[in-house]
Amino acid sequence: MLDCQFKKHLGIDCPGCGAQRSFSHLINGEITESLVLFPALFPLLFTFVFLLVHLKFKLKHGAKILTYSFGLSAGIMVVNFIYKIYLTA
Repeated sequence: MLDCQFKKHLGIDCPGCGAQRSFSHLINGEITESLVLFPALFPLLFTFVFLLVHLKFKLKHGAKILTYSFGLSAGIMVVNFIYKIYLTA
């Protein structure tokens, strides 16, 4: 696993901390652990897969769906980041 430079230098988790471990748990079939570590993983995976499909097939409303999907993912990441900050404070 890669070290988080944000956490290394500032001492707090970054908004993406836990994504690698969460993906590792998901691959091993541990869905609950994956969600606990990084709740935005599923929307992010959907966004990336949908992006590839949209680039290949040029879907009519693909850009709008990608915008909403990215916004949902970013929102979950921000809420989780704030929650982790208050949890450790």
